This record gives sequence, C-alpha cells and structure tokens, in this order.
Amino acid sequence: MTDADSHFDFLGYRFKRSRQGKVMRLVRPKSLRKLRESIKPRTRRNNGKSMEAIVADINRTLPGWFGYFKYVKASQLGEIDGWIRMRLRSILRKRRGLEGRGRGKDHQRWPNRYFKKLGLFCLLDARETEFASLRKGANY
Repeated sequence: MTDADSHFDFLGYRFKRSRQGKVMRLVRPKSLRKLRESIKPRTRRNNGKSMEAIVADINRTLPGWFGYFKYVKASQLGEIDGWIRMRLRSILRKRRGLEGRGRGKDHQRWPNRYFKKLGLFCLLDARETEFASLRKGANY
C-alpha cells in the first residue's frame, strides 16, 4: 500500500491507507452489498407485517453482522444504521398513504428514538457499548 488510493480486501474487510498514513478498516463493498440484499426483502414498503415483527426479523441479522464487523470505521456503521431506518420510515410513510422514501419531516415524525423503543439493533450504539466496556476493563 504505497499511495493513498491503494487498498486490499481480506475476509470481508477492506484495508485502506488514509491521507495521514493510518490504515483504516472498512467493510468490503461486496460484504456491504450482501447485507443490503439480506435486509431489502424484509423491509419492502408493501410488507404486511407489524413494525415490531419487521424489526425483530432484522434484529436476527444485525447482531451477528456487527460481531464480525465491529472494528470498521464508526461512520460506516452509522451509514448502515441510517439506511435501515430510512427503509423503515418508507414503510411507515406508505402506511400513512404518503409517497416516496423516508426523509425530511419523517425524521421528526419517527425519530431515531422511535426505532430504539421498538428494539431496533443500532450498530453505532453497539460499537460504543463494546468499546466502552473495553476501556473500562483496561483500568484494572
């Protein structure tokens, strides 16, 4: 890895050198695509299941995926969380008779805490909890 644009993929991760010279761990695009392909059919707008059932279905995948990819850059986990919530907001919009994707005023109608109350597994929160427990364990 000599220049800033070089990278290599290994076991689902992409290792890339930042401009500061540090090596960043990212999710390999193919792995990200597979996650999205797994979530998409469960979050179709015409899904007849209750929101609690949809969240429970998604939650069967996310903790395991996080367990493997918890060391990637935090912003990537936030992007995935946002994408999943956008899909869920789209379902809620459709049920209200509205069109389009979940965005804009939908963030006030159904804020992130709404999905947290439903029990949606948040990758970014899980990462913060994981690393907080590691920091706490280092103080012994």
